[in-house]
Amino acid sequence: MQGIIINNISNQYIVETKKALIKCNARGKLKQEEIIPVVGDKVEIEIIDEQKNEGAINKIYPRTNYSKRPKIANLTQLLFVLSAKDPKPDLLMLDKQLALADFYKIKATIILNKIDLAEVEQIKEIYEKIGYTVILTNAKNLEGINQVKQALQGNISAFAGNSGVGKSTLLNAIFEKEITKQGEISSKNKKGKNTTTNVALYKINENTYVADTPGFSTFEISEIPKEELYKHFIEFKQYEKDCKFVGCTHIKEEDCGIKNALETGKINECRYNNYVQIYKQIKEMEERKW
Repeated sequence: MQGIIINNISNQYIVETKKALIKCNARGKLKQEEIIPVVGDKVEIEIIDEQKNEGAINKIYPRTNYSKRPKIANLTQLLFVLSAKDPKPDLLMLDKQLALADFYKIKATIILNKIDLAEVEQIKEIYEKIGYTVILTNAKNLEGINQVKQALQGNISAFAGNSGVGKSTLLNAIFEKEITKQGEISSKNKKGKNTTTNVALYKINENTYVADTPGFSTFEISEIPKEELYKHFIEFKQYEKDCKFVGCTHIKEEDCGIKNALETGKINECRYNNYVQIYKQIKEMEERKW
């Protein structure tokens, strides 16, 4: 019998099959092979006790992608949530997340939440011009929720972003009930307090799931080699062919196609500056490994 892991509680996996939810343990052979099942895994299971809906995971099918932190597999979409205010938009974090999503080959959608609190058209224009879908929402008033629901269809999606931006409020609005607790905003530093502690998938309809996850604000950007970072700033790639030097970092070199595109306004200055910061961060991480 085949299914998908939708939850993991104390190493007991909840597997959704076409017939029922089955509580499963992982077979010993998986542990011997050092394969640890995670939420989102598509698995083959064996029923142990039909009356109690208990079984065992015999096989994990190949993953299309895998995130180490939080542990989740086979995502097809990441929805990056920014708050227009409290906490203020963190575009450096967003650009890290967008680069990693492209690295993993996961579709990325941007949500600007709490739109009644600040002007967001400038951010919307920057990212729509690049080619990203940007949805404006006010989750508490249900504004934009139908657009989010449409974006979710046919995907295994996860919300990402700093705590306090409204991810839990969005999830509750989508399901029209409280399925996850809302984070608080610290009045001292205007940063959110994370309230989600485990990864779980919630089903909307056939082939459409949403993950409630902690920790996607702490993406390990070091997984991308610094030399390849520019490839995951999707508007940069087309100008790399105009670089004079092979192996151009697109930072200090002369006759750089990407820097020339920046100077002529074809690349946004904020995006380029974030690229430079992220490149330097990855370089420092790589040097520390040595």
